[in-house]
Amino acid sequence: MSLTPALEKLYQLDKQHLESTELPIITVSASSREDLKGVFGLPENETLTDIVFSRAHYSMALAIAIQAWQSKVDAKKAWIIDPTNYVSAQDWNKIVLTETIGKTLARNPLLKRIKDLIDRFGRSKLPILPSITPPLLHLTENIDRPILSLHIAAGNILAAQGKKVLQIITDPHVRGDYLFNADLPNIKYGVFDSKTKTDFLEKAKILGKKVSPEKVIVTGPPIDPRVIKAKRKKNAWRSGPLHVCLATGGLGTNKQEIKKILCQFMPELRKKPSPFRLMLYAGTQKDIFAMARRVAHEKHVQATIIRHSHEANLLKKHSRQKHHHNFYILYHPQIVDANELLVEHAFAWSHAFISKPSGDMAYDAVASGNFLLTLQEWGEWEHNIREFFEQKEVSRPAQVDHIIEQINTLQKTGWVEKAMHKAFVLDDVFAKGAENIIKAVASF
Repeated sequence: MSLTPALEKLYQLDKQHLESTELPIITVSASSREDLKGVFGLPENETLTDIVFSRAHYSMALAIAIQAWQSKVDAKKAWIIDPTNYVSAQDWNKIVLTETIGKTLARNPLLKRIKDLIDRFGRSKLPILPSITPPLLHLTENIDRPILSLHIAAGNILAAQGKKVLQIITDPHVRGDYLFNADLPNIKYGVFDSKTKTDFLEKAKILGKKVSPEKVIVTGPPIDPRVIKAKRKKNAWRSGPLHVCLATGGLGTNKQEIKKILCQFMPELRKKPSPFRLMLYAGTQKDIFAMARRVAHEKHVQATIIRHSHEANLLKKHSRQKHHHNFYILYHPQIVDANELLVEHAFAWSHAFISKPSGDMAYDAVASGNFLLTLQEWGEWEHNIREFFEQKEVSRPAQVDHIIEQINTLQKTGWVEKAMHKAFVLDDVFAKGAENIIKAVASF
C-alpha cells in the first residue's frame, strides 16, 4: 500500500486505538485525513476539501461514540474508523470517481433514475468497495470482540471474514444488501423499529435464509445526544421571527430546490422587522455555499458566514444587537467541522428544518424539537422516513414553489406549534437509539 509517511503513521495509530477500544465502530462516509492529523497531534490543513459520500454515515457513527464517551473523548470506550482514509494512492481515483458520480446525480434530477438502479441492484459493485477492503481488513485483523458497523458494505466484508458484527439498519427500509449474510451466525442487526424488523424477517424468509428473530434487535436510529439535548430549552413557536434551517445533504442534494427557496426568502429577510431568520447548512459543498452568497448579494441581503468553531458566539452576539442579522450560512470544506457547525448552531436555534427526509438530517431535526418540511426524496428509504414523520404529525412535504405561503398558513392554523410540541415528546425508541445500540453490542 502506498501512503504518505503522515498517513502511514495515522494508519497504525488508528489501528492501535481500534484494537484496544471496548466499542470498535466502522463506517464508510468520507475522508477526514486532515482532522485525523489534528486528533493525533500532527499539523493539519483546514482549507483542504474532504471527499464526502454521506453525512449520515459519519454523524450516526459519531452519535454512538459520543453516547459511549459521555463527557469527553475516550478511546478506551469507543473508537471510529473509516477505511476511506487509508485507500492507497493507486486507488484514490476510484474514491474521487465515486464522489463525482454521487454529486453529479445529486445535482441532476433527470439522472436520478441511474441512482435508483444502483439502489435497486445493490451497492456491491460500486468502484469504492475494492479500494476500502484492504485497509478495512488490516485495521480489524486482530479484533475478536463484536464490531459495530454503520455501513452495510463494511459489515458484509467483515461478516464474510468471520468477524462478529452488529450491523445497524438506520432507516425504515431493508435493501437486499442487508440480507447477503443474514444467515451467518456471526452477524446481528439493529433496526429502526418493529415494522422494519418484520420487513427484514419477511424478506429473509422469501430468500430462503434462516434468520432467528433474536438476531434482529429493535434499537431505533442513533442520534447524537447533543442534538437531543438541544430541545430542552426550546419553546414551541407562537410569535416573533420563525427560525428556519434550510439544509443540503452530504452530496449536495436538492440544489435546485434550495435555490428556489432561498430566492423566496430574500424579500422576507429584508423586511423590518423580518418574520424570519434563515440559516443555510451548505455542508462541505462549495458550489451551494457560493450559490447562496450570490443569491443574497443579488437580493441585497447580508449573509453572515459561519465556518469556524471560534465563531460559535456569533448568533448570541447578533441576537443582542438592535439590527438583527437574518441570514446565516454554515459551511466548511471538511465533514467533521461542517457537522460540528450544524450541531453547535442549528438545532437549538431553529424552529423548523427544510431538508430531504434523510436518515440523518430529518432525524436530527425532529429529535431537536423542530417541525420538518421535506424536499425531494433521494431513495425509497427516504419515502418511508417521510411517511413515518408525517404519521407522527411533525412533518409535511415542502411546497417548494410557494414556501412562504405554506409556512404562513401553517403558522396561522396552529400547526407549527402543535408539530413542535409533538416533536418534543418523540418515542423513547427513537430518542434512545444510540444507547440501545451500545447495549446490543455489549450483549452480543
